[in-house]
Amino acid sequence: MSGFESFVGVNPWTALFTFCNAIITFLVLKKFLFKPVKQMIDDRQAEIDAMYADAEAARRQARELEQQYQERLEGVKRESDAMLRQANARAQAREAELLAEARQQAAALRQRAEAQIAQEKKKAANELKAEIGGIAMQIASRVVEREVSEQDHRALIDAFIAHVGDAS
Repeated sequence: MSGFESFVGVNPWTALFTFCNAIITFLVLKKFLFKPVKQMIDDRQAEIDAMYADAEAARRQARELEQQYQERLEGVKRESDAMLRQANARAQAREAELLAEARQQAAALRQRAEAQIAQEKKKAANELKAEIGGIAMQIASRVVEREVSEQDHRALIDAFIAHVGDAS
């Protein structure tokens, strides 16, 4: 059994040496493996945090830009509404202007037509008076069957015209 005891038995110096080896291995690993890995993990975490901060800043900036865009859009809408109102007002003013001008032209045309009608009426009345005067002279000369002098003829025409003028 001594061979078996030596194979299975625990030697305190071997245990102490194994324990010291484990501590030294742990310290070396801590110094050369754990610290760089920890540093790499911390750096990666800092990079991720920076990315999140950048993303949040970009999101904030996007919101601000969207708000500015909305404000500009509203400003453009207000401006276009104002321009439409102005154009509408100008169109209405022009319409009123054209309507007034058309009314003036119609009134002037009507006045000219009325003046022309009055002139034609006078001309027709004068022609009628002259024709009636001639007819009256023919009738009067036949009735009287005598010769009427130029002066008598004028007096008869003037009297007849005055009588016809009063009747019209």
